[in-house]
Amino acid sequence: MSLINTQVPEFKAQAFHNGKFVEVSNESMKGKWSVVIFMPAAFTFNCPTEVEDAADNYAEFQKMGAEVYIVTTDTHFSHKVWHETSPAVGKAKFPLVGDPTHTLTRGFDVHIDADGLAYRGTFVVNPDGIIKTLEIHSNEIARD
Repeated sequence: MSLINTQVPEFKAQAFHNGKFVEVSNESMKGKWSVVIFMPAAFTFNCPTEVEDAADNYAEFQKMGAEVYIVTTDTHFSHKVWHETSPAVGKAKFPLVGDPTHTLTRGFDVHIDADGLAYRGTFVVNPDGIIKTLEIHSNEIARD
């Protein structure tokens, strides 16, 4: 079943954002376009380059009225350390969302049960919280 034109699942998660821990929820996504980018885990080979690419283009996302959310199955504490130790991830000015309970990965249908990780997935969500486009692919393929 496709998630196109479905409501973002209800969730509350902790994120590292601009030097602080913050709560992110389905409600906080409403009122603006959102780009939700799932990655398997912090500290992997490809993920920092994908975060850096989103960070390098973040101003364009903001000009279009969109917020970016990076989600991995790690904790928000891991994301703090990842942000502080990786020059690529350190560029991120958007929330780095932790999903250790796998609520988001399951809700967006990108969870890999056998590994406890997420597939690489990108979702564009409208201001009403409706998924309008998505791309999901295998983890050995990085996004450009």
